[in-house]
Amino acid sequence: MATVGIIYYSRTGNTQKMAEFVAQGVKEEGIDVVIKKVEETSPEELLKWEGIIVGSPTYYGLVASPIKNLFDESVKYHGKLEGKVGGAFSSSANIGGGNETTLLSILEMMLIHGMIVQGTSRGDHYGPVSIGAPDKRVKSQCIALGRRVARLIKRLKV
Repeated sequence: MATVGIIYYSRTGNTQKMAEFVAQGVKEEGIDVVIKKVEETSPEELLKWEGIIVGSPTYYGLVASPIKNLFDESVKYHGKLEGKVGGAFSSSANIGGGNETTLLSILEMMLIHGMIVQGTSRGDHYGPVSIGAPDKRVKSQCIALGRRVARLIKRLKV
């Protein structure tokens, strides 16, 4: 059975809550899910999952350094993540705080690994964004991301 790994960094708990919502969406599609703090995730684990969804708070318009470090360490597996399905989510303190640039930096790292990412024409196009604590809108967007990644995995595995 396919598994999605959800990796996140969270200082305040907002990104962690988003990770839980994303996991709910994956589970609703009948796919196994593993949720891990980035500090407890090794680059080798990325090889085990068919889907990888990464969440980071926005710091100066970029990902948190532990997320960047994981991707930097994953370079030894360059090419081995090819074809895996990816997604991203982010939280920040401000509407114009760099959320989209944070999401794009995660997606860029995934694309360089040869991963497949899918945007959406509804809501948060690059991935869910929360301003402060996640509300009902954010919960809905996170669940939708989890479902979208799980559905794409199922379509690709047919």
